Amino acid sequence: MISDVLTEAKDKMGRAVEVAKDDFATVRTGRANPALFQKILVDYYGTPTPLGQLAGLQNPEARTLVITPYDKAALKDIEKAIVNFPNLGATPTNDGNIVRVTMPELTEDRRKEYVKIVRAKGEDAKVAIRNVRRKAKDDLDALQKEVGEDDVARAEKELDSITKAHVDQIDAALKVKEAELLEV
Repeated sequence: MISDVLTEAKDKMGRAVEVAKDDFATVRTGRANPALFQKILVDYYGTPTPLGQLAGLQNPEARTLVITPYDKAALKDIEKAIVNFPNLGATPTNDGNIVRVTMPELTEDRRKEYVKIVRAKGEDAKVAIRNVRRKAKDDLDALQKEVGEDDVARAEKELDSITKAHVDQIDAALKVKEAELLEV
């Protein structure tokens, strides 16, 4: 029973780390990365649809991304979704067949703003991990009458080490992303 609680907590914390890394990938650096555009939702016939499901994304140059829609009728909607997406600052151009997106150079102030955004996302991920820890600790406390105080105390120490390991993973990913953002 204790191992089930710890395994579930470890899985949930691992998922929180993966979500944080995915969120970090959506914050752009000076390069046009197709991952930046994966979370853009396009209003496609009244349904919010991820851009990756509506079009092919290619990166021919460092600061340029070419979006080739599978349905040419969606061109205007794709262009509008890109313009309205927050914190992207990209300028899309539509030639009737494809949408070409050019990413502007980042200023130092903009880079620092992106670092703040990434830190906030990292803190949100740490909060999620702490919430998983709190729930697992409550579950362990509920098992205390069945398995004994010593086993629960050992399990709580193991839970703390699991929590620390996952928080350290987020800190490491955050440090890498900050260095990437501040690199000129």
